[in-house]
Amino acid sequence: MKISFLLHNVYGIGGTIRSTFNVAGALAENHEVEIVSLMRTSEAPSLALHEAVRIVPLIDLRPNSRTSDVGNPLLKQITPRIPPAEANGTVNFNALTDERMAAYLADTDADAVIATRPGMLIYLAEFGASGDDSQSRQPGSTGRSRGQRGYLRIGQEHRLYETHKPALRAACDAAIARLDAHTTVSEADAATHRSRLPGISTRLLGLPNGVPATGVETSDGRAKLVVAAGRLIPVKRYDLLVTAWATVAAEHPDWKLRLYGRGPQHAALREQIDTLGLADHITLMGAHSPIETEWAKGSIAAVTSREESFGMTIVEAMHCGVPVVATDCPHGPGEIIKNGEDGILVPNGDADAIAKGLLSLIENDDLRRRMGQAARTNAERYAPQHVAAAYENLFRELYAARGQGTALPSRAKSAPKAPRRPLAVMLRDTVKSIVRKPPLRAVATCRADAKGGLVISVDGSGLQGPKLDLTLTDRAKGDHHSIALQPPTTSGGPWTATLAHETLKLAESRWDLHVVRAADGARRRLACRYAEGRGLLTAQPPAGTPFTWWVPYTTVDGFLAVRTWYRDAYAEAHTLHADRTGITVTCALHGTSLPDPAQTYPAPGTAPTVIAKPRTTGEVLTVPVTVLSPTQFRFVISYEQVHAAYATAGAAAGAEPGPAPVWDVSLVPGSGAPKILRVGRILGDVLDRNKTDLYPAIEGVRPYFTKANNLALTRPHPAS
Repeated sequence: MKISFLLHNVYGIGGTIRSTFNVAGALAENHEVEIVSLMRTSEAPSLALHEAVRIVPLIDLRPNSRTSDVGNPLLKQITPRIPPAEANGTVNFNALTDERMAAYLADTDADAVIATRPGMLIYLAEFGASGDDSQSRQPGSTGRSRGQRGYLRIGQEHRLYETHKPALRAACDAAIARLDAHTTVSEADAATHRSRLPGISTRLLGLPNGVPATGVETSDGRAKLVVAAGRLIPVKRYDLLVTAWATVAAEHPDWKLRLYGRGPQHAALREQIDTLGLADHITLMGAHSPIETEWAKGSIAAVTSREESFGMTIVEAMHCGVPVVATDCPHGPGEIIKNGEDGILVPNGDADAIAKGLLSLIENDDLRRRMGQAARTNAERYAPQHVAAAYENLFRELYAARGQGTALPSRAKSAPKAPRRPLAVMLRDTVKSIVRKPPLRAVATCRADAKGGLVISVDGSGLQGPKLDLTLTDRAKGDHHSIALQPPTTSGGPWTATLAHETLKLAESRWDLHVVRAADGARRRLACRYAEGRGLLTAQPPAGTPFTWWVPYTTVDGFLAVRTWYRDAYAEAHTLHADRTGITVTCALHGTSLPDPAQTYPAPGTAPTVIAKPRTTGEVLTVPVTVLSPTQFRFVISYEQVHAAYATAGAAAGAEPGPAPVWDVSLVPGSGAPKILRVGRILGDVLDRNKTDLYPAIEGVRPYFTKANNLALTRPHPAS
């Protein structure tokens, strides 16, 4: 049968889009499926879509497109059909959306049309051809002419019944009564719909979102990390999670919380984190796609929403083997999580209960890992193929209710007739096919192993040739290394290469990766499916010197790259705590060691010290080091010292310095050694610490990490 989904804009990355893509792809295995996008804003969707699913855009909002509708005056005319809460002036719905959707719904030959948001629901009820229209179709019929028969009209609710404003709620209720069926993403919300809409003939039922299993290496529960992900909006109540983490951090300061996402609450959350002194414990990571690699890094997931219609993030985390601590809010979490088996439900709106739930898993390794395994198993019930099967059953029920039997309509798939081509063109194409180089399409997954090395797997389907090499090219200097790719060990398997610190020395830089075919020199840059850094959270750098570290990542244009660090020796800032008097930093040494803590230093210049060197003129700050062990030390820089150095620099310059001064922080190992070692934060999986590990200015001084992930101090000028 032919199934059509109505989406507002398929070119975004929201949960409704992801769920629709997942279920549409599963249905496309057995049916003809298309997704109608009311708006087109990009050349191609941001999310991956099954190749058999066709996209049908109705309004082109690309300004430079040949088919652009940007200048159409109907875009500025308010629609009388869609309530203002949904139309948002003329941004979401307008007179042109009325016109285009009415035309599509009148002409489509679909057997079932599914509307995915309130505005589409209203359009489907008003413009859609119902089963009572003219001649009803019979099972097994192929296609339809306009007005010949009606299609199944099905609505979807991806929020909760009670969350819509009164005018929109009333319009949706009226529309639902005119449909064949209406689905919600939880059974509890379906029950609410049934209680609010008594007496209508529309079939009301709960059908969950489809969430596929992940292709990434799942969590092993070892990393001391809790992950949360979603839009930074009030309903998610991340403020409760931050409050709860103050309790967690006090008892387990070695555990960290990462919050992925962007949204209007970002500034408020940043201020709350800084006010509670949690800047070294909670990281706002920004948006990340695909999110599966980040779920897999965590040992626990946290969901603290005030309400959740479903909870796709919960199922995504469970697929990655991560148990979820979630508020028992209406309605999704309670239907997804089996409390005490694959996750923990806590009272809604209770920060203390959230902290208690997190601590119960933090403090019980066996329970945490057992729940993670159960989460993976139980998440399978949300696989898109199961949800697709539920939709097929719904279609059968609706056809039966029309008196048309339970057989789904079938459509013969005939290949389009090839146009006749001149003989000369046919000969030219034949010659090209003989002499053309075989294709080389390079799509890879990169996974960090337990030793901090990288395992690269390149899809075999896009590679041809008996010998292929992987090359790494220094983006700055152009230097390159070449490594032989190992052929697949099984039919259809990937070509692989393992990059080990012991055998490969990469200069400190960023490296781009290519596949090169030996036979003809064909070269393709590696597109990245997943850059998996989970192993980097528990790995340690190679012992001895030099210090090396590699972090794989996906570039903004979708390619695989590796950021590398290479230093003779280095000091890693494990913890950084700023209070009202100064900044305390605890570090681990790599590539060298300090004298025994009990040793005394009679001669000047022989004791280890930390220096903060100004980038321009001014005084070098020197502070003593407390040696904790041969490879660990701690130091404190007081704000008083920074202010004094700033005053000295200002006096020397004879005026107020222009740019805010910066001091770079390094270790001088002592014992007369002239070598200084930079202090920074490189270990782990984070590419750019200057974007994530952020600290407030206290008493006019702010610590920060540079673009090279080195530690520095600045004294921002007061705001005028």
